[in-house]
Parts: sequence; C-alpha cells; structure tokens
Amino acid sequence: MVYHSSFVNEDGVSRACGCPLLPLKSHIKGPAPVSDQDTTDIVDEAITFFRANVFFRNFDIKSPADKLLIYLTFYINIALKRLEGCRTLAEGTKAIINLGLEKVPVPGESGFPFPGLFPLPQSHDEAELLKNYLKQIREETSGRLLSVAYRPNGTPNKWWLAFAKRKFMNIIIP
Repeated sequence: MVYHSSFVNEDGVSRACGCPLLPLKSHIKGPAPVSDQDTTDIVDEAITFFRANVFFRNFDIKSPADKLLIYLTFYINIALKRLEGCRTLAEGTKAIINLGLEKVPVPGESGFPFPGLFPLPQSHDEAELLKNYLKQIREETSGRLLSVAYRPNGTPNKWWLAFAKRKFMNIIIP
C-alpha cells in the first residue's frame, strides 16, 4: 500500500500549476511559507515514506499534496543516484550542491519528469513561482537527505544508498 501525504486539508494554502505551496521547516530563501520546527512538513514525509513508496509502479493520487510527494520521491531517487559513488560526506555534499545548481524544469518544459501530473502554467509569473518553490524544496530535501544517507562519522549509510538502484514508477533516471 502506498503511503499518502497527510496534508489533505489545504485551507489557506496557495497553489501554482495545481501544486500546493506547502509550508517548509526551512532556512532557505524562497516562496514557501515557514513552518514550525517541531511539526512534520512535506519534506519529512517524503524522506520517511521514500523507502516504501519507491517500490510502487503506480501511485493513486488522493490529494494535490500527493503530487508533490511523487515529485519529491522522484527527486530523492535522483539524489541517491548521484550519491551512489560518493564515499564521504564531503563528496556527497559536493554532488548534491551540483544537483541543486541544475535547471529546474516546470510543467510544459522539456525535462519535467511527469508530464500531466501538474497542469501547465497559465502565466509566466505562475511558472516562475512554481520554479522557485521547486528549487527551494529540492534544496531543503537535499540537505535533509544528506543527514540520513550518511552516518555521523561521514561514511555512507548502505541502508539508504542501496535504494539508488530502484526505479520509481519505472522511470529511468538520466
């Protein structure tokens, strides 16, 4: 059974291209509202549910937050693939920083992994808002992923990096 997001009730949450701009426990500058540090946010859910959800080929979407969970699960899969050959935390950090510098495609652009998951942007401002939100959430996810993919002594955690070999929803990672 697929794990779904707990962010079903989205009263007062703005959207861009049908993607909810959920609050984040983040110090990274961006359009996401700031969440309390002691609450669970969508990034925590994505990392917690990743090892279970990565095994599924189909994902039944029950709320718009599930779409964001799918996107983050795919991004975690890409990040783990980049970390696969890194033997130290310093190498992993460098690989994740390089991943963060890559262009973030939005729906309708080439390179967006899930055409049809989000509707196309209605304006340039909406596309920029989504692009900035996805960039912020990717950076936040990358930082938190490093803390679980590597042990405190800086060595790789094989129980996490083993999932780099998995294909999420049968999508081949470039």
